[in-house]
Amino acid sequence: MIQRFLLFPLLFSLPLAAVADRPLERLRLPDGYTLSVVAEVDNARQIALGEPGTLFVGSRRAGKVYRLRDNDGDGTYEQQEILLKRLNMPSGIAYREGNLYIAAVNQILRITDADILTQLPATAELITDDLPDIKHHGWKYLKFGPDGDLYFNLGAPCNICLSDDPRFASILKLNLQTTQQTIVAHGVRNSVGFTWHPTSQQLWFTDNGRDHLGDDQPADELNRLSAPGQHFGYPFVHAGDVPDPELHQGQSLTDFQSPALKLGAHVAPLGLSFYTGDQFPDTNQNSLFIAEHGSWNRSSKVGYRVLQVDTSTAPVTYKVFIDGWLQGESAWGRPVDIVTDRDGSLLISDDRAGLIYRVSYHKTQ
Repeated sequence: MIQRFLLFPLLFSLPLAAVADRPLERLRLPDGYTLSVVAEVDNARQIALGEPGTLFVGSRRAGKVYRLRDNDGDGTYEQQEILLKRLNMPSGIAYREGNLYIAAVNQILRITDADILTQLPATAELITDDLPDIKHHGWKYLKFGPDGDLYFNLGAPCNICLSDDPRFASILKLNLQTTQQTIVAHGVRNSVGFTWHPTSQQLWFTDNGRDHLGDDQPADELNRLSAPGQHFGYPFVHAGDVPDPELHQGQSLTDFQSPALKLGAHVAPLGLSFYTGDQFPDTNQNSLFIAEHGSWNRSSKVGYRVLQVDTSTAPVTYKVFIDGWLQGESAWGRPVDIVTDRDGSLLISDDRAGLIYRVSYHKTQ
């Protein structure tokens, strides 16, 4: 039997003038690119496009799911509704065919007709609650794969440990018809971002490495899944070449998949998006944009930026696309998730500044 939850809405216009205290002028982008604020959203985490003019936003600390509206088509979301609230870290959201899927810590929910829903509070259907009720790395990222299944992460319930439940430290998929869960990638400590290459359909994902091995190891990772069921090392080996001092059991490093790209220790890579538009010059479907949330556990802070990765090179290469959220040892913003909008611009969420940005390109003479 499907369970239904009634949750209370809130509708209001966004006071965008309130973002004036965020020093946007400190953000550095390549020549020709501009960044603007298109919404202010408390603790904005994963974002998902709905029908044109609608954007959905999950949160972690706030416990809310938002629906944003651009009613006049100017690219700014001037209207905000709270569809769900008082949820347990509803960070992960995914949209498909009019329905919004929400992943809290121990359950996945669905709102039917999420774009056009006018009767509020919203009614949410429980898809599954067969998930561990553990908050440590328990927040989810959520996307539909090319096979039509709903993919999500299940982080390790610790900094470093070997769990009895094999679903921990993995990426899984959920068949919505049968509710069967299948592990597609093992040994993934804490992925909070994944996507598929538009042509090859291979799964690419970020992973946050373990703590308390020093400032500079192990590196956080960008990984590529080339076959279902591959193991990426955790908790035995980190970043392809760092045996864990506590849990390594003598396995060969070649037993595990090495990262496609090492990003550096503690940069905290989260959401990522292959570029599928045609607005940006010298950018194609091999270009991958990654949000680095930034370090909390390093003697000098790193991360707090957006990278542009060229996945067509061997080895994979990257360059900094946006930085400036980190000023010295103080960070006023932390990018979280990235999507390519229909017009070819990028939308980026920031859970510290509580903003949604739009990055566009304009030709210069």
